[in-house]
Amino acid sequence: MEVRIISREIIKPSSSTPNHLRTHELSRVDQINFDIVYPAIVFYSGAPKNSDHLKECLSKILTHYYPFAGRVKDHFSVDCDDYGVSFVEAHVTDNMSEALQNPEFHKLEQLMPYKPHEMLTTEFNLAVQVSYFGCGGVAICVCFRHVIADGTTAANFLKSWGKVACGGGVDAILKDVVIDFSSIFPPEEWSGLSTNINSEELLTSSTDSIVKKFVFDEAKIAALREKIGNRPSRFEAVFALIWKAVTGSKTEGDEFVASMPVSLRKKLNPPIPEQCIGNIYSVLRASWPLEETINYKGFVEKLGELLSLVNEDHVKKAFPNGWAVVRMENDVGRNTKSSRRRIFHISSCCGLPFYEADFGWGKPIWATIPQRHNCGDNIFVILFDTCEGKGVEACVAMSKEEMAKFEQDSEVIAFASFNPTT
Repeated sequence: MEVRIISREIIKPSSSTPNHLRTHELSRVDQINFDIVYPAIVFYSGAPKNSDHLKECLSKILTHYYPFAGRVKDHFSVDCDDYGVSFVEAHVTDNMSEALQNPEFHKLEQLMPYKPHEMLTTEFNLAVQVSYFGCGGVAICVCFRHVIADGTTAANFLKSWGKVACGGGVDAILKDVVIDFSSIFPPEEWSGLSTNINSEELLTSSTDSIVKKFVFDEAKIAALREKIGNRPSRFEAVFALIWKAVTGSKTEGDEFVASMPVSLRKKLNPPIPEQCIGNIYSVLRASWPLEETINYKGFVEKLGELLSLVNEDHVKKAFPNGWAVVRMENDVGRNTKSSRRRIFHISSCCGLPFYEADFGWGKPIWATIPQRHNCGDNIFVILFDTCEGKGVEACVAMSKEEMAKFEQDSEVIAFASFNPTT
C-alpha cells in the first residue's frame, strides 16, 4: 500500500480554554496506564476529497475536549494550553478493498499519523490522519496518548465529531465531556512513573509476531451460544472459544493468566456519562484449571462470576490504595513448577459506538485498532462488533508458530471466518 502525505498542520480549539480549566489533573487510573498510543481507525466507502469541513468541526469540538489539545506534564496533569492536535492528510494509490479484504496490520499502520512510538516523542495528546483512497474511499485514524483516553473515549470522540460534522449543535452534543476524576481516583506521587515502560519495545512487533482477523458472524455466534448453553454474552462465548483453542494446545510448563479491562462507567453511582474522557476501567486477572477451560459451560460460568465482581464495592475497595489491577486468580489451577507465566490479554470494544461515527457519508464499513504488539510469549486479542452489529470480529496477535496451530483448531474453523471480505 503506497501512502503519500499531502499536508501536516496543527488544529487548535476554536476558542481559548478558560483559565480555571487550564490544568486537568490525571486520575490514579490514568497514571497507572502505560504511556503508549491508543489508535482507532474507521473506513468509509466514499467522501469528498476535501478536509476543510473536518478541520473546522474538529476545532469546534476541541473547545470541549480541551485536554486533547494540551500537553501531558510529568504524568500527573495536562496543561490545557491550546497547543493543538496534529492533523495529517494523505493519499493512498490503492483501492480501499485491498485493505479491507485481506488486512495486513503492519500496512494499516501506514494510515496512522505517526508510528506509535514516534508520536510519544511529540507533544501531541491527539493526532489525526485522513487518508483518501484512489477509489473514493476514506479512512480516519485517531491516535491518543493512552494516559488521557481509553477505547470508550476514542469511540465517543469519533461519534461526537461526526455529529458536529453533520450539523449538530456542539454544546448539546458535547455536554459533560470532561469530568475531574482526580476527586474520585486521587492521583499518587509515584516517582519515575512515566519512565517504567519502554514504549517502542512494547509497540514494535517482533519478527515472529503476527496479527490476523477472525470473524464470528451472527449465525455462528448464535450456534456457539447454543452449544455453550445458558445464553452467554457474545464476549463470553468468543472469549471461551479463543481461550480454549489457545490453552488446549499449550506446551508443558506454560501457565496462562487472562487479563481483561472492564469499564467502570456504569459501575459507579451515579454512573459516569459514556462520552467522558479518561481511563475509567479496572483490569481483572484470572487463571483457571485446564479442566474448566475444556468445559465451555463451566468456564463461562466462572467468567461470569468474575465479571460480576466488578461493582460499586469493588471500585471502592480497589482504588483507594492506588491499584488499577485487581488480581483474582484461581490458585487451584496454578502449576507451581511453571517455567513460563504468559498473559492472555483480551479487551472488548463490542458495544462501543465506533460504527455510529457518521460524518455525512454514512456509517463506517469497518472499524478496527491498526496496531501490533511485541507479543513475546503473550497473546493479545481485541474484539470488535461487525459492521451490522450482531457478530464479533477478533483481532488476534500471537507468534507465527502459535498462529499456525490456532488456525487449525477444529472449533475455530467451525465458528470463525478467516479474513473475510468486509
